[in-house]
Amino acid sequence: MNPSDAVVRRRRIVAVCGLVALLAVAYLAWNMVHDAVSADPRGADVRHIEIDSKAIGGTEPVSVVIPADAPKAAPLLVFLHGRGNDEDTNLVDAVFNGLADLGGKAPIVAFPDGGDSSYWHDRSSGEWGRYVVDEVIPQVIRETGADPKRVAIGGISMGGFGAFDIARLNPGKFCAVGGHSPAIWSTAGETAEGAFDSEEDFAAHDLVTAAGTDPAGLDGPKLWLDAGDDDPFVPGDDAFVSALEGSGIAIDRHSWPGGHDGDYWNAHWARYLRFYADALADC
Repeated sequence: MNPSDAVVRRRRIVAVCGLVALLAVAYLAWNMVHDAVSADPRGADVRHIEIDSKAIGGTEPVSVVIPADAPKAAPLLVFLHGRGNDEDTNLVDAVFNGLADLGGKAPIVAFPDGGDSSYWHDRSSGEWGRYVVDEVIPQVIRETGADPKRVAIGGISMGGFGAFDIARLNPGKFCAVGGHSPAIWSTAGETAEGAFDSEEDFAAHDLVTAAGTDPAGLDGPKLWLDAGDDDPFVPGDDAFVSALEGSGIAIDRHSWPGGHDGDYWNAHWARYLRFYADALADC
């Protein structure tokens, strides 16, 4: 084989691998949407509201789930989706079943859309953190009658990072904060492309450093973090937990078999929702 043939062969391999990766992503996205569309809400009232956002500069959708047995002035859980997902991604059977099993303790759950890769923090593409705190939460409370004094925030992957970051920057706002396979990095050089605008942007939202030096809003609410034992973000999560504990802040940490995928999260939604419901009941 001459050098030019080798180059052509490598290019073909790269092209095939890229096509396979794109097909895999497309299948995963279709599967998530299909699950959301076909899910049984178990009597819950699923509403879709639009927010005219000044923080983002446009209209943003939010899916809101009001469980069938939710009491008047039920507590509110704001749940942030992962990268590449949207406000409907987590409208799945595991969520509806978990809420139904909680009965009268179930919170109202708001699933805002955070764009493809906002990482839920204020940055050049919009003030995503302010959008959640100043726009999503007040409007959902107005439209559902949720209790403004009992609010929790959580999220998966990108959303788990966002939940911790938003809570850190808003002391006294939340009763509980949860990160499920949160996308946490220890240095700017480790971060995924598009997660931050610059090294300065990362420094302003560096959870590991902040947990050790200025945890602010993370000191007070009940905290939860879990990840699969094969999750690529475990090193960053470990560093974050160690920094919190060094600051004297307790966090409920869990590790179960699994990776960074829907199968892992769907297997544990009941546990997640029980944590938020218990914390909100004690708030």
